[in-house]
Amino acid sequence: MKRFAGHNLATLGGFGAILLWSSTIACVRRLSEDVGPLTAGAAVYSISALIAGTMLLRTPQRWRAIWQLPRKYLVGASALFAGYTLLLYLAIGHAHSREQVLEVGLLNYLWPSLTLVLSLVILGAAANWVLIPGTFLALTGVFLVMTQDAHISWISLTHNAVNNPVVYLLAASAAVCWALYSNLARKWAGGCQEGAVSIFLPVTALLLIAISCGVNEPRHWTLRAGAELLFQGIATYASAALWDQAMRHGNVAAVAAASYFTPLLSTLISCLYLTVLPGPKLVIGCVLLITGSVLSWYSVNSANRQPPDREPQTVAAADPIKST
Repeated sequence: MKRFAGHNLATLGGFGAILLWSSTIACVRRLSEDVGPLTAGAAVYSISALIAGTMLLRTPQRWRAIWQLPRKYLVGASALFAGYTLLLYLAIGHAHSREQVLEVGLLNYLWPSLTLVLSLVILGAAANWVLIPGTFLALTGVFLVMTQDAHISWISLTHNAVNNPVVYLLAASAAVCWALYSNLARKWAGGCQEGAVSIFLPVTALLLIAISCGVNEPRHWTLRAGAELLFQGIATYASAALWDQAMRHGNVAAVAAASYFTPLLSTLISCLYLTVLPGPKLVIGCVLLITGSVLSWYSVNSANRQPPDREPQTVAAADPIKST
């Protein structure tokens, strides 16, 4: 029963990470315009790394517990975590226009569907045919939500990808990295209670600092940019810790399906924060997102549901996602 309660708490934490990511997109957009995307990323992750380091110094036993984690998890998950952030910020930094930045975001939001699909292979989960239409509807909803006021189509996306293929390759690779991290962190951790986000964040910060030092960006710091940086740094630490816990101990299928709502929530919050009136595509995209995410979750959840008289499996079991 205690394990089951922890499983549900970790899943709720995953939902909290999604809300935090959604609420910070508007800050990232404005901060990137003021100081540049790579400088913004380096500053944000430096703040989150400082918080992580402070937390470790206050609890030395956590530091010892982290270094006792499986080396495959420490090294492999750290590389995927840092690789995702680096690839995404490089893609944003090398985009030729705001239209391409939006398209980079579209490719980045392939990671929820990739997380679900890869869970079938990596975690041994099962799914029925409903996953196919669910994924299609969710991705269509993501496209409509993110392009509601932009002149973007599948044709323009293809045309821009041919003219600037590196950016789109970086964005797609970032999505793959995060989907792999979300699944392999659970597999490699082996059911350990402690996570290593406190190590992942400093590694990511050092990479972004190294890259940003060689890039010419505006770097116009203001009081507002400083406040946004502080908020984003705190939110990044909290969301990364919650997501890592959810992927290692929670319901991967439910959290991955809920992550389809990230672009919708971020768009709604951005409209409020940036005082932008949403267009009609947002309503249609919202309906498709809700329908698609529910179908995707149902396809995996129903295929892995246990009889009510059986005790949930532990995260270290052969089929960890079946504890839903």
